[in-house]
Amino acid sequence: MTLEILLALVVLVVVVLAAAVVVRRRRRPSAADALRDDAAAVGEVADRVVGRLAERADGSAARSSVSLRDRLGKARAALTAPLGSALERTSTSAEAWTEVAEALIRADVGLAASSEIVEAARARLPSAAHGASAAQEALQAELRERLDGFDRSLARRADGDGPSIWLFVGVNGTGKTTTIGKLAQRETQAGSGVVLAAGDTFRAAAADQLAMWAERSSAHIVRGAAGADPASVVYDAVESAAARGADLVLADTAGRFHTEQNLMAELQKVRRVADRGSGVVTETLLVLDATTGQNGLAQARQFTEAVDVTGVVLTKLDGSAKGGIVVAVQAELGVAVKLVGVGEQAGDLIPFDASEFVDALFA
Repeated sequence: MTLEILLALVVLVVVVLAAAVVVRRRRRPSAADALRDDAAAVGEVADRVVGRLAERADGSAARSSVSLRDRLGKARAALTAPLGSALERTSTSAEAWTEVAEALIRADVGLAASSEIVEAARARLPSAAHGASAAQEALQAELRERLDGFDRSLARRADGDGPSIWLFVGVNGTGKTTTIGKLAQRETQAGSGVVLAAGDTFRAAAADQLAMWAERSSAHIVRGAAGADPASVVYDAVESAAARGADLVLADTAGRFHTEQNLMAELQKVRRVADRGSGVVTETLLVLDATTGQNGLAQARQFTEAVDVTGVVLTKLDGSAKGGIVVAVQAELGVAVKLVGVGEQAGDLIPFDASEFVDALFA
């Protein structure tokens, strides 16, 4: 091999290597380019996140725009369908008014309350009045009057010297923990300092569920070991709230059957202990599943006697509930329905409005 050929081979190798280096540099971005690319990628992710949040906000707005009439579709059908044919004949037939009473009973208003409502509605009708519309107006007016006159606000201590305590009671499966989570989100968004007390120490799932709600609402949570004394957990939560300067404690309690005397006695202990520390129990809220009908009324009686219930939260009112349980609870127990659950989202726990409720049932 001649010297000229060797030199040519060397030059060829150098050229190939140089070309490879150039290609590699072109493929690898500079630090500035990398930063720009990273920024662009972050921007794209941010845009997607903002877009999703906007979609969720739009969805929430759409849900909030849904009327109570639409949410109570099943309850309205259960009440107004049987009332329809009866009201057509109300002005001329005592038998028709009996059918109205029967329809109210089937809607979970209760026997005694239904009879009283029908008699009062009939008395409202002028002697010259006739037709379904006049009868319906009289019935609506009577229901509104029976549901009005209750304080439906959620009380807080007036002195501001410590946290207010809202204690939630009820049987298993009524939606206590979910109700607490929804209220926590609402109250923190309103600017309140909130501490959650995971007093249901018998179900690990309950404490875990409450912890998820605490994370969503940026609330502090106090929980105990499995099987710990529920009263001690609530007490610790109240003291933690006082130390943090929080003004509200939402206390979960273990679901218990209202017929079990030892469990109800334990609940009474939780109520007493909650008042012994730095806070004051201003609300004891009974959470009732509206679909349980008259059985829910039996629960309400027992819990009211045991722990002095100050208000009722009716959940699942958008489901197969017949709606009349609202009237029954207030008519027979004199306890205000303060909140109703009409869906799964946090915004679906709404203050109860008697006039809107009656209008929605008959719309």
